[in-house]
Amino acid sequence: MKIKRLPLGFLMANCYIIETEKKNAVLIDPGSEPEKLIKYLDENGITPKKILLTHGHFDHIGAVSEVVKKYGAEVYIHEDDACMLTDRRMSLADEVGGGAYIPVENCNCVKDNDRITLDELSFDVLHTPGHTKGGVCYRCGDSLFTGDTLFCMSMGRTDFPGGSLGEMYHSLKRLAAIKENLDVYPGHNETSTLDFERKNNPCLRGNPYEDTI
Repeated sequence: MKIKRLPLGFLMANCYIIETEKKNAVLIDPGSEPEKLIKYLDENGITPKKILLTHGHFDHIGAVSEVVKKYGAEVYIHEDDACMLTDRRMSLADEVGGGAYIPVENCNCVKDNDRITLDELSFDVLHTPGHTKGGVCYRCGDSLFTGDTLFCMSMGRTDFPGGSLGEMYHSLKRLAAIKENLDVYPGHNETSTLDFERKNNPCLRGNPYEDTI
């Protein structure tokens, strides 16, 4: 398994290209700049077969339509965020993104504990609401793709529509309870490890929200 991180768009949302032994790929959160993403894929002979979305905000879905159009990739998103793929307002495209938005007409809805496979790779779905109602993380072997739930030394915002500080706390508690030391691939900023976050990230240490929940 090869993992390539491509920060895309003015919010530098991380798109991850997870390549299989057959040169197929799973894309996680192709959020913007489809021309940059497609150029990388074509230059490296990689064919994206599946697109896994951690949530439905505009900065994580902006390149989906162009990738689907070119390669016919299948799209997966949690059922609670699926509406954002066709509703620019709910995706925050107008409020935050300056209006750039291409709807995604077809998708497969996932739920907690679902498993998505491509060639030798399997991705397990962990429903982790808090940033959005349908926020999820995907685990593939020793890698955990956390979207806007868990960042290096931080966590995702909970003040957007559908966000919840209480739900975020329980989602982070679930991640902290994972026994293994997984590599953490967040939706923004640098990668990390679960052991590092458990030790150093205040959002994973106890309950820092006792006064607000």
